[in-house]
Amino acid sequence: MAADAIHDKKGLDVQLLDVGDLLAITDIFVIGTGTSNIHVRSLAEAVEEALAEKAGRKPLRREGMEQAEWILLDYGDVVVHLFQPDQREYYGLERLWLDAPRVGWEAPVSTEA
Repeated sequence: MAADAIHDKKGLDVQLLDVGDLLAITDIFVIGTGTSNIHVRSLAEAVEEALAEKAGRKPLRREGMEQAEWILLDYGDVVVHLFQPDQREYYGLERLWLDAPRVGWEAPVSTEA
């Protein structure tokens, strides 16, 4: 649901990492990129709205909303990381968690013309 919400708001390069065997505090990282702080903030808001409406879930913790260069939404078993491009490259979560298997997720096919 988080990945779909990011995709629906035109988030870029959505990746899901299964970190459950490597990190005891969560199971999945959802990673996405926005093009500006306004875009990153809107991605975070879309994720929060989708998970609240579809799953009745609210984040346990959220960080970075004000600067919106890297926003973290912690749902316990899922942690959503939303970056601007420079921050995503700098922090390199995919490189840091290279041993984490990628979770199969495909962007929904758009039916809009």
